[in-house]
Amino acid sequence: MQHPTPVEAYIDRFPATVQERLQQVRQTILAAAPQAQECISYQMPAYKQNGILVYFAAYANHIGFYPTASGIAAFKEQFQAYKWSKGAVQFPHNQPLPLALITRIVQFRVQENANKHGQAMI
Repeated sequence: MQHPTPVEAYIDRFPATVQERLQQVRQTILAAAPQAQECISYQMPAYKQNGILVYFAAYANHIGFYPTASGIAAFKEQFQAYKWSKGAVQFPHNQPLPLALITRIVQFRVQENANKHGQAMI
């Protein structure tokens, strides 16, 4: 019997409708950063590739998405429909998830981390 990964165990704690949304975010991140390592950090799912890329977490009324301050700064004009701060954006459960935006943010963070570590992206 295969045990769930820590991220799967995190997602399994929530109601089915929230689990579905969390899985969508998770799969979007993994598709945008296929070499990223998945882990739990600060008690939430986190993705690392040459450093932290993004985190996400479920709350009663939204999913918190944490692409670091640089990820927020680079995309803040696209967050106007959401509640956001210098390090986080909230995606309400009663609205569709902006999966294309999440993809672009993750790709930006992959490139940013690669640049910091002197790695060329193909």
